[in-house]
Amino acid sequence: MTESSARPVDTCAWIGGYPFRDLPHPEPAVLVRVLEREGFAGAWVGSLPGVFHRDPAASNASLYAALAPHRDLLHPVPIVRPDWPGWERQLQRAVDEGAPAVRAYPMQWGYAPGHAALNALARAAGEAGVVLQLPVRFEDLRQRHHLDTAGDLSAAHIRAVARLSESAACLLVSGASRELVEEVHWGLTPEEQQRVWYDWHWIWGPPEDHFAHLGRSIGPERLAWSSWWPLRLTQQAQALVDLLPEELAPTGHRSSFADGAVILSAAHRAAGWKNAST
Repeated sequence: MTESSARPVDTCAWIGGYPFRDLPHPEPAVLVRVLEREGFAGAWVGSLPGVFHRDPAASNASLYAALAPHRDLLHPVPIVRPDWPGWERQLQRAVDEGAPAVRAYPMQWGYAPGHAALNALARAAGEAGVVLQLPVRFEDLRQRHHLDTAGDLSAAHIRAVARLSESAACLLVSGASRELVEEVHWGLTPEEQQRVWYDWHWIWGPPEDHFAHLGRSIGPERLAWSSWWPLRLTQQAQALVDLLPEELAPTGHRSSFADGAVILSAAHRAAGWKNAST
């Protein structure tokens, strides 16, 4: 997909089971049909069960194998845990596999803001031209299982990574609320702001109109398309665009927002890649 394409690349999807409730059809083949139905050109896909493994290597291998028959549409986004031995090999494998991004889960791993291992991963991902994706949550606090004890990712965690000196890391924050987006965005310099994107799947539409507010304040170019399959209704992203106020109608066009292709191109440019293609 190119940056001008009318069909966006979904930046946040998973396959596999979830330990706290049953999920309908978390298989790659079903995701392919969902993307076609919802008008996506492809998706960044991670392993949901791997989030809860101490060592993500096995789940990453399973992810690559499961997506192999669908690699024209489903792009692997493996987990890289930077306090685990051999994490550099996992990052290099991601690069070799053509992964557009890697995902990190600081709250599940017990990282405090500014953790040295996460900083090291951000710098390495930036140098490799790979996006560092930071999911905030999986479920609303009101429905979260009592065994799911990891809290939501904080603005302090995200800002600490975005502010790293001599870092080219491009960050994608998935599952943030309006409050978290604003706390991060307005706490960064203009240059740092340009390397951070947020999907809007957890941002409220009418009547609060948080999504419209962010479109006006930080700009649609900082907001990224996502489906959140299979954890949330995939129609949410398009519904919020359709419900934008009339004065934002030009801004509400699909191409006004970021997607996987746009963010990956930015990561390539930040890493100094020449003639990068997506």
